[in-house]
Amino acid sequence: MTVMNQQETVRAWRLQGREAEVHLYLSAAEGDVGALLGARVLGLPLALSIVPVSDWIDAADLNRAAVAVVQVNADSPASLKRFERLVATAGDTPVIAAAFEPPLALVRSLLRSGAHDVLPLPLSLGDLEASLAPLAAQVQQKDVQSLAGSSRLITFCKARGGSGATAIASQLACRFAAREAAAGRHACLIDLDVQFGDVAFQLGLNPKFSLTDAIGAGARLDGELLRSIATPHPSGLAVLSAPEEMLPLEALNNDQILGVVERAQRAYDTVFVDLPANWTHWSLSLAARSDLILMIADLSVVGLRQARRQLDLLHEQDLGDVPLEIVINRYEKSLFGSVKQADVTKVLNRDARFTVANDPATVTGAIERGVTVDEIKRKSAFGSDLDRLDKALVSLLGLER
Repeated sequence: MTVMNQQETVRAWRLQGREAEVHLYLSAAEGDVGALLGARVLGLPLALSIVPVSDWIDAADLNRAAVAVVQVNADSPASLKRFERLVATAGDTPVIAAAFEPPLALVRSLLRSGAHDVLPLPLSLGDLEASLAPLAAQVQQKDVQSLAGSSRLITFCKARGGSGATAIASQLACRFAAREAAAGRHACLIDLDVQFGDVAFQLGLNPKFSLTDAIGAGARLDGELLRSIATPHPSGLAVLSAPEEMLPLEALNNDQILGVVERAQRAYDTVFVDLPANWTHWSLSLAARSDLILMIADLSVVGLRQARRQLDLLHEQDLGDVPLEIVINRYEKSLFGSVKQADVTKVLNRDARFTVANDPATVTGAIERGVTVDEIKRKSAFGSDLDRLDKALVSLLGLER
């Protein structure tokens, strides 16, 4: 596993995360809006969504916004109703109305419904800055890290290629999702290994859409669209598959990846991410934001050595404070094995609390048939270890079942 520009620290990765923004919801890019999009107001970037004035706006989208500016048409009852509903569900996000030559009666009505201000269209940077000035303290305190709400983010990283991380990620996520569904919660697995990802294949899925479609949706990506792009698994797990075509890792950037993951966190209670074998700026950003990192290492001298190198790298990038658990895959308790549990602790300089049994017949059979391991063997050593991991996740994430 390698990292792009190892001299940078997590402070750089975090700064590359998606910022809270001043989001404009307009029916057309009129006037100076095109010029405004390159500007910043109160230190925050402007974002634009072209939305017909009668179309509903998903209130969850405002989680990404420090302030929302929404167009209202005086002669459109649906537009007025949309604005009132949005204000009522916006939580602590200020909502500003914008209208062409708004009559005094409309201005009063909008302010009574909860608008923080009413701006004339076409928008100008001066008017926008003046309107936002009284909100400066509130806007600048908006914490980007809280944008995803209470959703949990769990990332799987590979100590090295071939460690079996994807098999554990896909099988564990299915188990977890089925049990979470019984508790009324939903889970998603995003395959970000854009070159060699095969989560969908291992689970026997034939996705119509992939990560490429989610990224291509850009600002249009909301919870409903993401759920339609993700492929449902019988366990209840939603799978956002890797692209069908191989992509260079550098073809993706922080805004694209973090935008999709943040949207997934607003749509699902738990989001699992299978990372590529090589570190990138965006994968380090995801690691920094994770509630838990599961590092998968195989029980071999080379595997443990690579795991130690990964741990050292994460510490060098100031990611040592992110919760992380080592999972030793293909574990055997044989008295004659070349690597013992004591060797694991010695090499890693920490305990590996979780192991997954070496059960190639069950795992390979499940992958080849595209099913869960329980369909191959109802009670297997591999399945039992996944149960222990699932139970540990519930405890580590503070969930109740």
